[in-house]
Amino acid sequence: MSTHDVPDVITIGRSGVDIYPLETGIGLEEVKTFGKYLGGSPTNVAVAAARYGHKCATITGVGDDPFGRFVRNEMTRLGVDDSFVKVHSEFNTPVTFCEVFPPDDFPLYFYRQPSAPDLEIAIEDIPVEAVKAAKVFLFSGTGLTVEPSRSAHHAALDARAKAHWTIADLDYRPMFWESEEKAVEEISAVLDKVNVAVGNKEECRIAVGETEPDRAADALLERGVEIAIVKQGPRGTLAKTRSERIEVPVTKVDICNGLGAGDAFGGALCHALILGWDLPQTIQFASTAGAIVASRLECSTAMPAAEEVFQLIKDNPQSQPRVQEQDPFIKEQGKLS
Repeated sequence: MSTHDVPDVITIGRSGVDIYPLETGIGLEEVKTFGKYLGGSPTNVAVAAARYGHKCATITGVGDDPFGRFVRNEMTRLGVDDSFVKVHSEFNTPVTFCEVFPPDDFPLYFYRQPSAPDLEIAIEDIPVEAVKAAKVFLFSGTGLTVEPSRSAHHAALDARAKAHWTIADLDYRPMFWESEEKAVEEISAVLDKVNVAVGNKEECRIAVGETEPDRAADALLERGVEIAIVKQGPRGTLAKTRSERIEVPVTKVDICNGLGAGDAFGGALCHALILGWDLPQTIQFASTAGAIVASRLECSTAMPAAEEVFQLIKDNPQSQPRVQEQDPFIKEQGKLS
């Protein structure tokens, strides 16, 4: 594979069809009309990064069925290369339903049994040279839940050897794991292989045993992560390196569906890292992109263009990052040297 052919961003993990109610504020048993959208968090991240003009691809699997064809067609339409999508004949393309109760209740119902094609990705399905050469490689915790996907993820991470940028979306979803103990074991095991980790307080508890945002970020840094990002809900986003501590307040929007905000954040993070922005601008841009998608119903087709993000930043001066040096006590202890 020539350098010209390598995607800027490669993600690996879930893909499928999101079925979202077009009537919000009521349960699915009462909904009469739905919309069909491309879904799956790592796939949505690739779509978001493609929206900013990057070459993107996803390593995933779909069924040999109409929904699988929809996923590949929609992926391509939205600017994501489907060359690394494996078609499985044994399992159907997964479908996910959600209920929408703004501003903060969005139950999800996953139909992924007995298995999903994206969890059947094996070591031999990893495009090793592309993974090694991409500017950004991102995965989510869900891909670590079962074999053969778990070993495939480790094979990709080992081949990449922590090259910049290798991002872990901690993405803890209890319904996908056999036990919390197994999740702790497997998610913790990949931290040494990444240089950026992103998670909310619960996901940090699973990864490093900490929920207090500063302690969680410091624990991730101690594991060798270069940028630790902790999402704090209404308190905004905390990001830490060994020399900086950044807090970005939430961008206030009218929330429609918060489910795609994290994927928008991830795609914007990829974009900013590729362009080499400083960390305060990076986190503000990603946080604002997430807010835009939270104000819209769908996820993949809701991803904003850069101009939209910059305009919302301009319109919300209260969302400016707060920057300070990293806690000197931690440096003195030699933990983050």
